[in-house]
Amino acid sequence: MEDADFPSGPWTGYYVYDLDGKRERMDLDLRFADGLVSGSGTDPVGFFLVRGRYDAKEAEVWWHKTYPGRHDVYYRGFREGRGIWGTWQIHEWWRGGFKIWPKGIGEGAVEKLEVEEPVEAHAAAPTRPGTHIEEGL
Repeated sequence: MEDADFPSGPWTGYYVYDLDGKRERMDLDLRFADGLVSGSGTDPVGFFLVRGRYDAKEAEVWWHKTYPGRHDVYYRGFREGRGIWGTWQIHEWWRGGFKIWPKGIGEGAVEKLEVEEPVEAHAAAPTRPGTHIEEGL
């Protein structure tokens, strides 16, 4: 069963590198159902797969973004307003922020990626016991 706060379909947005604050566009096709999120997408690094979980009651989502044959990126976010915002991390040393929203909502934000001020990325808070991405995947 789908949740209205986590609509399946095309999403768009950006991620930010902590080092320089530059926004990089990403386009995703996500499916949210029964607490699981899956899908695929593209960004400047290339094609990726998405696999993870969400908690509609807590408005939280966490997933792995996998570039086949390359590397994984761990994402943790919160559903708020028109989208999902949060942090991404590769191992312990690379991290930054992200924001995505259902395609068609906030499209002007993607067009202005190069014009706007950099977004400050905050470190992700620790997950509650039993909610880590590796558990149950």
